[in-house]
Amino acid sequence: MNPQEFPNRKRMVLLAGRSHPELAQEVAQTLGIPLSRTLAYDFANGEIFVRFQESVRGCDVFVLQSHTDPINTWIMEHLIMVDALKRASAKRITVIMPFYGYARQDKKHRGREPISARLIADLFKTAGADRLMTVDLHTSQIQGFFDGPVDHLFALPLLAKHVGSHIDSDKITVVSPDAGRVRVAERWTDVLGAPLAIIHKRRDPDVPNQVKVFEVVGDVRDRVCVVVDDMIDTGGTIVKAAETLFENGASEVIVAATHAILSDPARERLQNSRISEVVVTSTLPIAEEKMFPKLTVLSIAPILSQAITEVFTDGSVTSMFEESPDSETPSSH
Repeated sequence: MNPQEFPNRKRMVLLAGRSHPELAQEVAQTLGIPLSRTLAYDFANGEIFVRFQESVRGCDVFVLQSHTDPINTWIMEHLIMVDALKRASAKRITVIMPFYGYARQDKKHRGREPISARLIADLFKTAGADRLMTVDLHTSQIQGFFDGPVDHLFALPLLAKHVGSHIDSDKITVVSPDAGRVRVAERWTDVLGAPLAIIHKRRDPDVPNQVKVFEVVGDVRDRVCVVVDDMIDTGGTIVKAAETLFENGASEVIVAATHAILSDPARERLQNSRISEVVVTSTLPIAEEKMFPKLTVLSIAPILSQAITEVFTDGSVTSMFEESPDSETPSSH
């Protein structure tokens, strides 16, 4: 048998679920490849059917799905797609979840609670995923929940570049909305050359999505405060943080967050607040009715596309973020 008759025909295939078609098309265009055709529909009782309309045998497959509302539907579709790929003999399956569903449930706060973030990782491993790719996890330890490589990507360079291009860095104070985000906020201070402030807060354990804000640690008087967080859900935390900063003399408040969940009443809260701009990325689709004048949406597609290329070519995803929040403990190579 002549080896030259069987050249290495490694082929990249990009597939996507139905939750965020705009992002999928943008990633495909950035990569310069077509988005592979998928037939997907719901049965009358809500069950999901998926079939790929071309062969994926022996391919390096990247399957993209944003875990947005209705989140359980889209996670289930994602799992079904992975199972179909495994049964269709895909060589390697990389699950791309720009927003990791259930990431906030990463530990037991009290007895008799689930660790749902671990369950999600187990479900994708069981379905057949070889690798996970996600952006700005709620907590970094979630990387350890998946038994395989996890490419933890960061939106910080994208967000910080936008903020830094609009405001004089001498006027900026980076604000962490709680102690858990201090590490990321410190990286923002390095990028922008700005001082750090921290908001001390405590959640009400008996009322979901309710936060009690207490005090600001650091000088924010007459400063442009950039509040950095991984996600905005109902907007309650962010708006209360902004109010606290203004009470402490801040001249302006800008919010920068990766994931725009924007559950009701986030739109009204943010638009009617004294916050001057809310900067987010396109990891999640934002419906027209959730848009508002203060909202700026930056595309995450270039970062996802670069990471896909690095994985496909056996390059280094870590090299993309050598100044990332977790640069000292890279998640993959």
